[in-house]
Amino acid sequence: MRVITDYFVKLGRKVIAALEKTGRGHMVFVKMIAGFDEILRRPSLLIRQLYYIGVLSVLLIGLSGFFVGMVLGLQGFYTLSQFGAEASLGVMVAASLVRELGPVVTALLFAGRAGSALTAEIGLMKATEQLSGLEMMAVNPVRRVLTPRMFGGIVSMPLLAAMFSMFGVLGGWFVGVGLLGVDDGTYWSQMQGKIDLHEDIYNGVIKSIVFGVVCTWIALFEGYDSVPTSEGLSRATTRTVVHSAFAILGLDFILTAMMFGE
Repeated sequence: MRVITDYFVKLGRKVIAALEKTGRGHMVFVKMIAGFDEILRRPSLLIRQLYYIGVLSVLLIGLSGFFVGMVLGLQGFYTLSQFGAEASLGVMVAASLVRELGPVVTALLFAGRAGSALTAEIGLMKATEQLSGLEMMAVNPVRRVLTPRMFGGIVSMPLLAAMFSMFGVLGGWFVGVGLLGVDDGTYWSQMQGKIDLHEDIYNGVIKSIVFGVVCTWIALFEGYDSVPTSEGLSRATTRTVVHSAFAILGLDFILTAMMFGE
């Protein structure tokens, strides 16, 4: 009986700790959004973060998108050829990328590359008391440090997702048209005729914006809330990648059900 009681006590403590951390995370999120006027006064802060978060991720996103498109083109061709529908290869590649793979895979790569870097950066600033130093100089560290990175991630994610889809379509074209003999005009014309601006492209953009908000928020909060030790920083970085991946996949199902559900 005592063992069962201790188990529920420990479980209750973990649940309370998780709720407390969730509450702290939402408070930090509200403070970051409320600090948007700091970017208006100092736009160079946002531009600098767009470079570090977005531009430095372009090579990873571009190469990954191209190879994913090549795989889609190869697998799609052999599947469609069984039904004599090779002409629909461009539609299949573009729809898969714009609706699902573009936003989701980009967000996962973003969490692994930019998200972990943000957590490590903020956590190191906390461990070396740089954030405390800003407070001593009457500078709000959330507004000055976290807010530009938050909006940098929100702006960068849709652009990176669009680049992923673009390179993926080119990868599918390279395999389908260049290697497997699909007609070039058919590949592009079918894609242009079947991909809808509202149902496909806009929904993909909405997904990428939501993923950008969530991934950047998790990364920044984990760094800001991390234990200021080397072990605490490593655990915070790991939590960023794991929690971001779960959040991306869970939100993808919810958003897909809302957008395409009956």
